[in-house]
Amino acid sequence: MTDNQKIMQKAMNGLKKWARVNSPWVLHFNSGSCNGCDIEILATLTPRFDVERLGIKLQASPRQADVLLVTGPVTRQARERLLRIYEQMPEPKYVVAIGGCAISGGVFEGCYNVMDGVDKVIPVNAYIPGCPPRPEAIIDGLVKLLGSLANPALPEHPIVLEEEKVSA
Repeated sequence: MTDNQKIMQKAMNGLKKWARVNSPWVLHFNSGSCNGCDIEILATLTPRFDVERLGIKLQASPRQADVLLVTGPVTRQARERLLRIYEQMPEPKYVVAIGGCAISGGVFEGCYNVMDGVDKVIPVNAYIPGCPPRPEAIIDGLVKLLGSLANPALPEHPIVLEEEKVSA
């Protein structure tokens, strides 16, 4: 590789990183929740919270999404769909578990059809606790995830918000 090609490659990688951090497209997947977290995610899109001002856009296709937002405990029925969606996302891909159910199974923990948290099925990069977490907490978790993406390497451990900061 010539010097010009190396410079061009470095510039392209920097541009990709800049675009990924400043304009992430998120995909929402409900794996069997009570819809409390879903309502809070949709509240982040309203003019009151306006997550789009941070460049975050809700996307309907996994083939174009950068971040997968998962709510609810993973049920046996939803497990295969979650894996399929995760596999369809392009690299690099990031997963955020939103709510107590997505983190550990929540009130559905121990049910015969529940596989507990999302991290039992796919790797998770950030956890946002709460039942349901407030829109401010969801935005804070996404901003912290994007902040970690701006650094050269992702942290070894997932991002976990503190429970007392999540509650009103």
